[in-house]
Amino acid sequence: IKSICVKSAMPLDNNVLAPPPGVMTASTSRDYLPPETDSSLEVTSHLPSSSMSLSASLSSLSLSLDISKSADVDGDGEEPEEQSMSASSAPPVTDGRGGSNVVEKTPVPGFDLFRLKMRKEDCSTASIAAFENNYKSLVNGETGMIPEDAITPASGLPTYESTRGAAARLPGKGIAELLSQTAVVKLNGGLGTSMGLEKAKSLLPVRGNDTTFLDLIGRQVEHMRKQHGAPNLKFLLMNSFSTSDDTKEFFGGRFPQLQWTELMQNMSPKIDKATKKPAVFEENPKLEWCPPGHGDIYPALLGTGTLDRLLEDGVKYLFVSNSDNLGATLDLDLLAYFANESGAPFLMEVCERTESDKKGGHLAVSNATNGLILRESAQCPKEDEGSFQDVTKHRFFNTNNLWVNLVHLKATMSKHGGLLPLPTIFNEKTVDPRNKKTPKVYQLETAMGSAIACFDKAGAVCVPRTRFAPVKTCADLLVLRSDAYTTLPDSRVQLTPGVAKSPVVKLDDDHYKLVDKLDALVEAAPSLSACTKLTVQGPVRFVAGTTLKGSCRIVNHGADAVTLPPKTYVDCDIDLTASATATADNDAAVPSKARATGCFGCLFR
Repeated sequence: IKSICVKSAMPLDNNVLAPPPGVMTASTSRDYLPPETDSSLEVTSHLPSSSMSLSASLSSLSLSLDISKSADVDGDGEEPEEQSMSASSAPPVTDGRGGSNVVEKTPVPGFDLFRLKMRKEDCSTASIAAFENNYKSLVNGETGMIPEDAITPASGLPTYESTRGAAARLPGKGIAELLSQTAVVKLNGGLGTSMGLEKAKSLLPVRGNDTTFLDLIGRQVEHMRKQHGAPNLKFLLMNSFSTSDDTKEFFGGRFPQLQWTELMQNMSPKIDKATKKPAVFEENPKLEWCPPGHGDIYPALLGTGTLDRLLEDGVKYLFVSNSDNLGATLDLDLLAYFANESGAPFLMEVCERTESDKKGGHLAVSNATNGLILRESAQCPKEDEGSFQDVTKHRFFNTNNLWVNLVHLKATMSKHGGLLPLPTIFNEKTVDPRNKKTPKVYQLETAMGSAIACFDKAGAVCVPRTRFAPVKTCADLLVLRSDAYTTLPDSRVQLTPGVAKSPVVKLDDDHYKLVDKLDALVEAAPSLSACTKLTVQGPVRFVAGTTLKGSCRIVNHGADAVTLPPKTYVDCDIDLTASATATADNDAAVPSKARATGCFGCLFR
């Protein structure tokens, strides 16, 4: 087995990732400490080798493992001679990452090649066990379908309001003691590729003065530690190999004194659709691997030893959320309710569904277990789509804000042989996602919220939409950058006082889908604090001094961008097309004038 020290997400070379001042690491779980703290361990990252294909890897192991030369490791579609390795004849496995309590079961038929590939890249036993469980679902033809007659709508959930005051009701030393038993985890593995980003999405400026998601998150942790006398409040970021370098560089520069721990996301092999064997792509072996979804947090916690270390440090409670959801802050009353009053080993924050949420998943009660489960759209039979999309029947959706009791998590994973049996999501893609002519593969993923079905007496609490404010599109980003939101002294971002509801914004994807295009057309975010709805079609440029109120629609059917004159617009339908044509004809470099059509109460001030 070859262990490679590399710069995360960089071409394979002889460089070793230089740690920021005061880094303590243990394999892929790393603690980032202030400079005055001891720093003696080398930082290592493990990435699928770009210099060896699966064919070469298996060749190098053939003397000890006697793999048949006819094995289809080059993806030629030929049937190999069946070779299997029993549990008793398999080489002994030492996890090396705190996963010694994981016991490998009798291997799933056909899984040996995946096991070898993952071991070669030093994948933890926990991650291998989780992937084997997913692979078993694939080869067994499991669909994961949840018909309507197998569930009952969830009802009678406690509300956010009912948790208010829970922190004040804490016994003993109160909130400071509870915070010392708590860890905050932010999922930070995404690049935001759908928005045209190539770095960690959390490094995107979302508020004034280039304030990023990570700026706000870091300040919130600092404030919580200082305000409540809880310096031992743990803070973890679950990074991927694509976001690790950028994140460490950011915190080293802007938060050199902030102590935090990196939890590294695992990687899973892609599966050749035709052969059900490991995908091989010799042009770029890195493309033979994919992220396993955020359900990977559980094997990552176990396999890196982080779960055991947190428990040893007296940490019992985990709050997990997405780094791009600025509404997901460490709410002290919710924490106290979960730890001291709910009696739940696992608590999910849910919101009430609206018509815009009807195609997304929902919470339900399993008729078989009488426990809570999640049903995603891919798990709904076609004949049940009407019930699935009935938001008055299935009222709640998962915000991905989760509270987990770590003692119960470890016990539940041990009960299932070192994993959580999460439903598998089967994604059919091509091995090179940018080249549709490359071989088709399966990418297997899991969702962390689906773990609600794995815990006895798991619960849910209905929270307001202010706890769910993710940035998934440039329209979301525009609203967040506007005066519809305000930043509080503790760095939480909330709707501006007087704004009852976030405005609904729809931007033309042809011109605003990517962040660089949005930034080119929006020199300054318009005032949206009094806006209920904004629709923009065509290239429209926004400059400082623009205020939109009520419901506004702004159209430019021309090819060239036109600046909306900086004025106040109320309940307007503005067509800038004539201005665009005039500007193009005259080749004028002056702001164009707007033409209002079908305008009700339109004001130009």
